[in-house]
Amino acid sequence: MVKNSFFFGDNARRIQSHYRFTFFVILSAILLSSCQLSQAGRTQISITITADGKTQQYDVASGSTVLQALQQAGITPGDLDKSDPPFYTVLSSGDSIRLTRVKDEFTTETQTIPFDQQVVRNESLPEGQQRLVQAGVNGQEEITYQRVFEDGVETSKTVVKTVILQNPVPEIMMVGAQSSFAPLPIPGKIAYLAGGNAWIMDTSTANRTLLVNTGDLDGRIFALSPDGSYLLFTRKSKKPADQQINTLWVVSTKSSTPNPIWLNAANVVHFAAWSPTSPRTVFFSTVEPRNTAPGWQANNDLYKVNIGGQPQKIMDANSGGVYGWWGMSFAMSPDGRIAYARPDGIGIVMQNGGFLAPLLGVTPLETHSDWAWVPSIVWGGDGKTIYFVNHASAPAPVTPEESPYFDLEATSMVSNFTVDMSQNVGMFAYPSASPVRMNGQEKAYQVAYLQAIFPDQSQTSRYRVVVMDRDGSNRRVVFPSADSTGIEPQTPVWAPEPIQGQSGDFLALVYQGNLWLVDTGNGQAYQITGDGLITTIDWK
Repeated sequence: MVKNSFFFGDNARRIQSHYRFTFFVILSAILLSSCQLSQAGRTQISITITADGKTQQYDVASGSTVLQALQQAGITPGDLDKSDPPFYTVLSSGDSIRLTRVKDEFTTETQTIPFDQQVVRNESLPEGQQRLVQAGVNGQEEITYQRVFEDGVETSKTVVKTVILQNPVPEIMMVGAQSSFAPLPIPGKIAYLAGGNAWIMDTSTANRTLLVNTGDLDGRIFALSPDGSYLLFTRKSKKPADQQINTLWVVSTKSSTPNPIWLNAANVVHFAAWSPTSPRTVFFSTVEPRNTAPGWQANNDLYKVNIGGQPQKIMDANSGGVYGWWGMSFAMSPDGRIAYARPDGIGIVMQNGGFLAPLLGVTPLETHSDWAWVPSIVWGGDGKTIYFVNHASAPAPVTPEESPYFDLEATSMVSNFTVDMSQNVGMFAYPSASPVRMNGQEKAYQVAYLQAIFPDQSQTSRYRVVVMDRDGSNRRVVFPSADSTGIEPQTPVWAPEPIQGQSGDFLALVYQGNLWLVDTGNGQAYQITGDGLITTIDWK
């Protein structure tokens, strides 16, 4: 049994080996036959390739595309390389290929931006005299180029990015121009802003002195101290607007070499004013810069600062009510109290506790834009009344928030009684109270305000100046005349004292870029300047 098992096992292994050998022979024959058939059916074509500075002939398989031919020739095209004919072209014998090596690179260059030169005529300087108001400074920009090279030769240079590193500062040269207007004697000082610089007229409109010549006053804050010895103003910041909007400064109006003093305050947009009871003390409110319209987020806070000191907080930042992002405004009374106005109401700032005491609600105006309307307010000359512009209702179907009507009203701080002084004055009526004058045995004052020529379109309308007694009586239009173009919205500025020989108190106004003084007694108007440069004024 053992022999038989051995015999049959050995025989089986021989049979298996025979079959494996036979299979290998058949498979080899098939593969060899297939290879011979393939070689027999394959043809070659001759082409010429020019690449990398050399031209050579190559044999490649027929039916090859340009890309396949380059690969068969051991040439690897880059991502930007170009071929003539294109890479997808099927070649024929005798064809030529030109491969162009293409590369790009990015380079950055810094270039100078030349400053502009500006000449400004100013009546404050003698005829022909010149004064350099602002030295010109070249700017710089960084330009990034994309440069394209074909076979080492630059074929294009394209600007892909430009970054302003420093904006140019224009050179401003002020040239004196003879004034054609007769000078007038004035009580106190008139400060005015022209061409980004502050000027002073002292005792006469002919006595004009350049006070601040930096050329960067922005006009948001521009106010003389109660005794006229200092000017409070804001300057545009040198930092980007989304980091800092402006800075708050004062300068002496009496010094022969005035040197502006920074009050350690910045981003003052809506309010800064002198304390009427504490000399050299300023109150102000701040905002936070933003890179979206309107350019800030109001803090609705309140600080005070003494010249040379550090700001002290009076009221913490708060939401400011409806449309509080725009910001609140404030008004100082003759005895140092502070009233506030915001889009939804007016009230009093309780300085000891740092909180708001509302007086009256106001219907907020829906502007459908990136600004908010804030009621203009002013204290009466005796500190017993607040005059303000209220948002009046309109007939249906106009909603209260979209009403185009605005009234001038007054609220008594003695009786808490509110009266309507004048209807349909316009949203920018800007009431202004004169100093108290003695009228016999009575202390009296007047109120000036602006009357919109088109009250239902007061946002874009021009205005006329109206003056009335404190109780609303004796109302009359004083400027400009009925056949003249109205004035732009502004707060009329009263003379600190009467002018001898005139019938009434004087108002100072900016009309068509020039300073005008108006006698409110007889309506006589006097043009003081003619260069059209003035934007803001104050008189103390």
